[in-house]
Amino acid sequence: MRDSFTMPKSDYAKIATLKQRCLDAGIHVKKSELLRAGLALLEGASEKRLAAALSDLETVKTGRPAKN
Repeated sequence: MRDSFTMPKSDYAKIATLKQRCLDAGIHVKKSELLRAGLALLEGASEKRLAAALSDLETVKTGRPAKN
């Protein structure tokens, strides 16, 4: 399924860092696979750990930017 969403540049940079770590370990990974792996980890997390992870997130303005 295709989707689009907004994330801060700092989170996008984390994806690049994680992709490089995987490459360094000999693992070829796509961005979507990293996001899916993160979901799998969160799914197994306790409610307390899930809430802590969510509270640490930077707030992002949703929606598409205005056309100029």
